[in-house]
Amino acid sequence: MERFDLKAIIFDMDGTLFQTDKILELSLDDTFDFLRERDEWHTLTPIDKYREIMGVPLQVVWETLLPLHSNQIREKANEIFLERLIENIRNGQGALYPNVLETLSFLKENGYSIFIASNGLTDYLKAIVTHYQLEDWVTETFSIQQIDSLDKGELVKGIVDKYGITSGAVVGDRLSDINAAKANRLLAVGCNFDFAKEEELALADLVIDDLMELKKIVTDTVNI
Repeated sequence: MERFDLKAIIFDMDGTLFQTDKILELSLDDTFDFLRERDEWHTLTPIDKYREIMGVPLQVVWETLLPLHSNQIREKANEIFLERLIENIRNGQGALYPNVLETLSFLKENGYSIFIASNGLTDYLKAIVTHYQLEDWVTETFSIQQIDSLDKGELVKGIVDKYGITSGAVVGDRLSDINAAKANRLLAVGCNFDFAKEEELALADLVIDDLMELKKIVTDTVNI
């Protein structure tokens, strides 16, 4: 039995802290409108397909949504998408999940180090952190854009190594978060939120339905 005395909490962003779904369809529609205008797309916006793969790096998103298109078209689509996401964030179209600020405040006040590790790009994450003033609680935000691979486990390892983390948890809604936790011998806390999948959450050490449940998790000694 391994005992976790949690000192650091590493959060995913999309589908965990930030309700991406509130700006996802708007931003994706604008992107595919652009493609339609260029005669590069002729059917409905594949929003359901995006929801299925939510949480993967954007490079993988565009390879999945535009499998027959050139890298040049994918890069342009990604550029438009990122611009629209950031614009919608700054316009207040998005939202944090319930109890995010209360939970972060509790963790900070009780001496826990807080980090964000996301497959989102740096400018996008910065827009969210700035708009909601998350820097008041979060020590540092890490983007998959900062490493050469698309492996979230490596991204989390970078946080662990930089800050000398010996115990902690990764909190997220998708398999990449759970795998990142396990690869770094951290507690895997699955969030049963919008984009979560039951079969992926089954692999987490613990599953929560509300971020406020972290209060009990971090103040209890957890054995798995």
